[in-house]
Amino acid sequence: MTIKRVLVTGAAGYLTRQLLPALRERYELVLLDRVRPPDIDDVVEVDLADPDIDRYRAHFRGVDAIVHNVRATRPGVDTGAPRQWLAERPPSDLDGYYVERLSLDMAYHVFRLAQEEGVRRVVTTSSNHATDWYETKLHDGRMDFVDHQTYPLADNFYGWAKIGYENLGFIFATGRFGRPVENVHLRIVVPRPVDGASLAANQVSYKRDLAGYLSERDFRQLCIKSLETPDIRNADGVPWHCFYGVSNNTRSCWSIANARAVIGYAPEDDSERVFADEIRRYLTTNGRTMG
Repeated sequence: MTIKRVLVTGAAGYLTRQLLPALRERYELVLLDRVRPPDIDDVVEVDLADPDIDRYRAHFRGVDAIVHNVRATRPGVDTGAPRQWLAERPPSDLDGYYVERLSLDMAYHVFRLAQEEGVRRVVTTSSNHATDWYETKLHDGRMDFVDHQTYPLADNFYGWAKIGYENLGFIFATGRFGRPVENVHLRIVVPRPVDGASLAANQVSYKRDLAGYLSERDFRQLCIKSLETPDIRNADGVPWHCFYGVSNNTRSCWSIANARAVIGYAPEDDSERVFADEIRRYLTTNGRTMG
């Protein structure tokens, strides 16, 4: 699949900043965000939650693919994504529903404009929180892994919205309302270094983050291959997939078998080697995740 021009939403965000160096090397970029950051001059300020999509339609014209990273936030409102395996899990704010509903609106606007303006493919940053209901079972030994066929369930509005992104994408991929929009959803798990010193007091959380680690170079590979693989049709002929965003971690309980098979994802890093010195110092219990 030949890609020349890529639109990126949430261009000032943490995840996008990991991708930008690789994306700039390969494509002409259109960068959108709600606020232009002082250190990225070419970001265009756009509010994708605005239902008047004609206000920003022009940015989608002539685009070959989209990387959709933006999500809604509101100061003082927690939309969730707690650690399911911990005993103390304070409830999230019920107003988180309204915040994450805006996230779904933005995803809908992106898919709709992609369809109407002839954009072939959309890659979204989803999250493992689309299936985070299963994490207690993963970490206490009642389940060994989750994969792309595990039914998505979350008990928080953040995970609920990610499930919504994925289902919206499926609707547009089927062609039910017009030209099919190919799309891939990357269920990112731990896209940051694993800090053994701060996690050592909770060995399950420590090993969980080692299991879910995603290095920057593996993230870039996963995203680029999701953009460029020519044929991403699934077994039903629908160009739609969900891939877990993890490196080739020894402890992993999130399967990347379908990403390997469909787009040739071949992660280079393993948290066991990347953080080997800290693991020798701070890991004190046996097992993959159980204490």
